[in-house]
Amino acid sequence: MICKNVQALTAYTPGEQPKDAGIIKLNTNENPYPPSPKVAEALRTFDAARLRLYPDPVFMALRLRIAEIHGCTAEQVFIGNGSDEILALCTRAFVENDGSVGYFVPSYSLYPVLADIRGVTRRPVALGSGFTWRAPADDAASLFFITNPNAPTSLLHDKASVAAFCRTFRGVVLIDEAYGDFADDTCMDLALAADNANTLVMRTFSKSFSLAGLRFGYVIGPAALVGALYKIKDSYNMDMLAQVVGLAALNDLPYMQENVRRIRATRDRLTAELRRRGWTVCESQTNFLFARPPDGDAARLFEALKAAKIYVRYFPGPETGDYLRITIGTEAQTDALLAALPE
Repeated sequence: MICKNVQALTAYTPGEQPKDAGIIKLNTNENPYPPSPKVAEALRTFDAARLRLYPDPVFMALRLRIAEIHGCTAEQVFIGNGSDEILALCTRAFVENDGSVGYFVPSYSLYPVLADIRGVTRRPVALGSGFTWRAPADDAASLFFITNPNAPTSLLHDKASVAAFCRTFRGVVLIDEAYGDFADDTCMDLALAADNANTLVMRTFSKSFSLAGLRFGYVIGPAALVGALYKIKDSYNMDMLAQVVGLAALNDLPYMQENVRRIRATRDRLTAELRRRGWTVCESQTNFLFARPPDGDAARLFEALKAAKIYVRYFPGPETGDYLRITIGTEAQTDALLAALPE
């Protein structure tokens, strides 16, 4: 009764969500600061009686605001129930049954899972030395996912290299900018270019907007590609509260930008201190660090920190097994982390 590909697949493994209030949680790249006060006000003043009605199925108010921010049309904007929904829809809209999905390794581990769910071929491409950009040897994939800045490595791929790949790739490219607000540069202009026919750029509210619990993502690109996503989405994929709260967050960009500034400052401080202690730290353009302890025994240190009620993320494997991924927390959380680490 269960599809063969579903029986065979290994599900995506999210980071732990501990319930103990005393834990310092630096393992899932959540924002350590609360969302905008305008979000709290929108929730406080929301009329619960409205919940008897269906939400706007095409979320036009949100699309118009996002289009205003990025200088495009509403027809170029699609909104998803979290960016993960958008990724899944792309595998349905742009990959034939005999097609394939390409992605870098290491990168977001949901990509191969989505290919398996769709029942299509995976086409992983190993990153270069030091987790640097390596152009795929061919463009046989129907759809290629690029996380930029990359996760878990935290590095920003050079825009010129990404743009050159997008120009020559015959399928659809989705640039996943979940961490774009923390980076020095983004690829949004590639999605907005007048001659762009195959490139989408995606953003999430989970990181910079402090709304991981809301499930809100959007993608921008050519109207033809965006229109294909509308054809196959669920009828009401964005609930009314999410639309109200999302719009409130978008109407307070300075608050989000100030939180990003604080996180980047803490990121720089933690990077400098870990390097002083002998760690190898990737040049992060995200809200986390990907760092190798001096002895390379990341697994042991992961367990030691967990015992001290400090949760970070460990990814076993030949490419990533020497490293820990550490979310940037508050200044106080960062002090506690440093106190728990060996000098």
